[in-house]
Amino acid sequence: MKRRLLAFAAILTCAVVACRTEAPRSRAVATAYPKTATVDHVDSYHGVEIADPYRWLEDDVRENPDVKAWVDAQNEVTFAYLEQIPERERIAARLEELWDYEKFSVPVKEGGRYFYRRNDGLQNQSVLYLQPTLDAEPEELIDPNEWSEDGTIALASYLPSPDGRYLAYLVQDGGSDWRTARVLDLESRELLEDRLEWLKFTGLAWAADGSGFYYSRYPEPEEGAEFQSLNKEQTLYFHRIGTGQSEDVVAYGRPDEPDWGFSGSVTDDGAYLVITIWKGTDARYQIAVQDLREAGSKPEMLIEGFDNDYSLAGSDGSTLFFRTDLDAPKGKLIAIDLNEPERGGWRTLMPEGEHVLEQVTRVGDHFVAEYLKDARSDIVIATLAGAPVRTVELPGVGVASGFNGKTGDPETFYSFSSYNVPPTIHRYDVATGGSDVFKRSEVDFEPSDYVVEQVFYNSKDGTRVPMFIAHRTDVEIDGNRPTLLYAYGGFSISLKPFFNPTRLAWMEMGGVYAVANLRGGGEYGEEWHEAGTKLQKQNVFDDFIAAAAYLIEEGYTQPERLGIFGGSNGGLLVGAVTNQRPDLFGAAIPAVGVMDMLRFHQFTAGRFWVDDYGSADDPEEFAALRAYSPYHNIRPETRYPAVMATTADTDDRVVPGHSFKYMAALQDAQAGDAPVLIRIETRAGHGAGKPTTKIIEEYADRWAFLVENLGMELDPSYGAGG
Repeated sequence: MKRRLLAFAAILTCAVVACRTEAPRSRAVATAYPKTATVDHVDSYHGVEIADPYRWLEDDVRENPDVKAWVDAQNEVTFAYLEQIPERERIAARLEELWDYEKFSVPVKEGGRYFYRRNDGLQNQSVLYLQPTLDAEPEELIDPNEWSEDGTIALASYLPSPDGRYLAYLVQDGGSDWRTARVLDLESRELLEDRLEWLKFTGLAWAADGSGFYYSRYPEPEEGAEFQSLNKEQTLYFHRIGTGQSEDVVAYGRPDEPDWGFSGSVTDDGAYLVITIWKGTDARYQIAVQDLREAGSKPEMLIEGFDNDYSLAGSDGSTLFFRTDLDAPKGKLIAIDLNEPERGGWRTLMPEGEHVLEQVTRVGDHFVAEYLKDARSDIVIATLAGAPVRTVELPGVGVASGFNGKTGDPETFYSFSSYNVPPTIHRYDVATGGSDVFKRSEVDFEPSDYVVEQVFYNSKDGTRVPMFIAHRTDVEIDGNRPTLLYAYGGFSISLKPFFNPTRLAWMEMGGVYAVANLRGGGEYGEEWHEAGTKLQKQNVFDDFIAAAAYLIEEGYTQPERLGIFGGSNGGLLVGAVTNQRPDLFGAAIPAVGVMDMLRFHQFTAGRFWVDDYGSADDPEEFAALRAYSPYHNIRPETRYPAVMATTADTDDRVVPGHSFKYMAALQDAQAGDAPVLIRIETRAGHGAGKPTTKIIEEYADRWAFLVENLGMELDPSYGAGG
């Protein structure tokens, strides 16, 4: 399709004023919104008085009966509205059909055996299996579906010991970020009494002899404060199998630095404990190393200063390999010899290139380098000297992930998918380049019926931004097509073309699905990320608004037919642009969003986000935050598009008070007829570990809300048997 590079202002003038057509029909009607009480609360920021009339909605819904009553009243209105939408049940039925396919995780190999998760289709939680050899029958190890009737207790992660004797795993309850560690004896299949509590933001790292593992935890919070209090004083511990948690030994901690966090890794040969020290979401780390071969040794600082990314990529004797952005915003691979650790002796093995080097893993006697090329995967195999050997031939344009491996094993596995290609797990021999299919997902649709293209558009300041656009091949692009624009734009997170049946359902319904790769993400390295942070955060919103303008100007849709969707930082994005350009969108779905930009750092993990957002404690950053904070920029008596915010009462990542306050203010300000609703899930958290039934129900409600408010007409047979 020909792209016309008109002036940005002219595009928006045509898009949102002169080219409007008759608004879509609306059939469902929201009853009167619950009356939300206000309080006379005012905060002073650097001499500026800021009212916070809904401060009481920050209280934990499980502790404050008034907040609980407000949640119940809001849900009553929202679900009554959604039940009026005729297409809702058909959408739910089709989502269930599309979701009903075998799903597999990328295998982990330890002790010569393979461990992976499988979901038979509609199980609430995937089941963990052990497969002794590639051609053997898999054996069920852990079925989390047996842990709760509603499927809300999940297997968060797992790690077998190097000898394959034990399996350590983390349990997640109700979507909370808190984890409980347990240990399974793989010989007897008995669950050991080992039980570790108050783990959060941690991995597991086994000692080479399988005697125990390293993990990170926080102090036990005060009763009633576990889901809202700030997370401070994380400590790295070593747990010896068969002992109580009270006997665990501190491996590394810094009581004098309560904001620091710690992540432990053990090199494949078991010689070194590598401790990554962090204090926020930015990939800026300090590194400490302990020689585990020396009795009584202590961790010693290898890299000081939170200046750059140093992600461990493997080891070779006394040499550690790191992916870093030191003097290389798009990433490079370096080698540090612990016998000569001074910076002048560091060697560059793989220099910075044209594309972003996201991750490097040592597998056998090779490196697997994962590059990102315009948000698509490009995988290179290299020698231990960094010389490229070959590029992995991927099945198409999409995203490949996995590539785990050990120093002594040249075999690795990866998953490949795209918006119109279901996931397939491949086994890959790094030494020979041989590849075969390990597991394949079969989904009830025809991939050739869909088209995926990547386009580039110019943002407000002229920055070139990529965007994926996908839809059915038979869909007529007539300027009136219901379109859903999704984005994130933060924390150096790259949006890649993964397969997802919920997106497939939207396209199958006849909608266009677009994903914009905004600044703030990691698609083009650290400079791209930083261009969407702190005082430059408005760039993210400008990029998103320009993506919407492109979709309108290029004849995909019009404002009344354009829906927008984003979660977490993406929920902030949706809230901000809805305030800035309420005329540009027909419907908005901000999910688990960060909506109060002046107080986010006061709760749970919020303080980590200061890396990206800045803090209201700083006068200059306060001014920038106040300028776009979704809660603080809702304008009274404004005609807003249809909005349905979603959150969960057990979200302890972005506490639900963000969405509660935002929606209370929006309901009070709405001057138009479009519904502004909030859907509050129970025991679902921020998203991780959410059971299948809740995922299907939530997306059925989202898509039904868009159908209703974008004037989408479904074929009468849609959802009736496929």
